[in-house]
Amino acid sequence: MNVLFFSAWYPHRYDAMSGLFVRKHAMAVSAFCDVCVLYLFADENVSNFEIVEQQTEKVKEIYVYYPFNKNKVFLRISKAVNYWRAFRKGYEYVTKNFGKPDVCQANVLTRSGALAYWLKLSQKIPYIVVEHWSRYLPQNFSYNGFLRKTITKKVVKNASALLTVSQILDNAMFNLDLQNSNSLRINNVLDDFFFLPQEICKHSRKRILHVSCFDEKAKNITGILRVIKRLSETRNDFELIIVGTGIDFEDTVKYAKMLNLPDDIVRFVGEQTPQQVCDWMHQSDFFLMFSNYETAGVVISESFACGLPVISSAVGIAPEVINDTNGCIVPIKDEIALFEKTNWMLDNFANFNKLRIAKSAKQFSFEEVGKKLSEVYKQTLHQQ
Repeated sequence: MNVLFFSAWYPHRYDAMSGLFVRKHAMAVSAFCDVCVLYLFADENVSNFEIVEQQTEKVKEIYVYYPFNKNKVFLRISKAVNYWRAFRKGYEYVTKNFGKPDVCQANVLTRSGALAYWLKLSQKIPYIVVEHWSRYLPQNFSYNGFLRKTITKKVVKNASALLTVSQILDNAMFNLDLQNSNSLRINNVLDDFFFLPQEICKHSRKRILHVSCFDEKAKNITGILRVIKRLSETRNDFELIIVGTGIDFEDTVKYAKMLNLPDDIVRFVGEQTPQQVCDWMHQSDFFLMFSNYETAGVVISESFACGLPVISSAVGIAPEVINDTNGCIVPIKDEIALFEKTNWMLDNFANFNKLRIAKSAKQFSFEEVGKKLSEVYKQTLHQQ
C-alpha cells in the first residue's frame, strides 16, 4: 500500500524540529506500508523551484522549496500561486518516483487537507486527516477567516477519518462544527530509547522534573515557580530540574531570581537532546506539568515510558491517561491544588509501581501507533 503524507509542518533544512511528530507518524506506519512525504516550503532564499529527495529510515521525503514575492502587497497571492505550482511539480515527481498513492494522510490543516481533498476529487484517492494544532482550543484560539473555515469544514467532512492526538482536541474541533462520522484518537510516537531500562543514580534530594519549550502562555512555568517557592518555605528535601529553552527562557530565569528561589532548589539546565531528556527522566522521581493548554503533551507519555509518575494540569492527554496508578491531575491554573499534590507526591512517589507505569506507555510505541494507522488505511480502502 502506497501512502502519501502532506503536512503544514515537517522537519526541513532550516528547522530540524518543526513537525517532528509528523515524521515519527510516517516512520511508525512505514513498518506496515510504503510511505512518502511531500512537503512544500516557501523559501525566501530561492528564486526557482527546488526539489530535494531524501530518505529517513524507510520514509521517502520529497521537499519542494518554492520562491515567493517578498513585497507585502503580492506576498499572499504569490505564496498561494507558488504553493499550488509546488504541489503540481512535487506530486508529478512523487508519482514518477514513488508511484500513485492508494491513500493520503493530511497532517495539520488547512492547506495540507486541501491538497488531499483535491486528489480525492480529481483522482478518487481517499484521505484521512490527522490534526495536532492547538488553534482550535479556547485558550489559544486562532481558527479564523471565512475561507479557512469553509475549506477546513469541507476537508474534515469528506475525509475517510479524522484522527486527533487528544480527546480534548477532538472535542474542540467538534464544537467548531469540524465533524467527521469516523472520528478517532491517535497517539504521538515516542523514540524507542525511552523504553530502554537505565541504571538509576542516587541523588541527595528528591528530584522533580519539568521539560518545557518556555512558552509562558502555554506552559505556565511561572505558576510552577510560585508553587516551588511556597514549597521551599516548608521543606528543603527536594530540587526542581527545568529542561529546555525558548522565547521566554530569560524572563523565566529572571522571575525565578526575583522570587529569591535558592539555586540548590531550582536548576535550569537549558536545551537538551531527546536522549538527554530521557536520561533526566530516568534520574528523576516524578514529572510536573502545569500547562494552560496542550493538544497532547508528549512529555507525559515520555515520563510514563521511563516509569515516572506525573502531576499535570487537566490538559492534552492528561485526563485520558493519568489515574491513581501513575500520578494525579490538578485544575488548570490552580496553584493551591498544585502545591498540595506536589507536597503529597514528594512523600509518596516511591509507592508508585514504575514497571507498571512503563508498561502502560507501550501504546505510544512506533509499533502500536503504526499498526493503528495502517488499520485505518485498510478500512479506508475497504470502504471505497
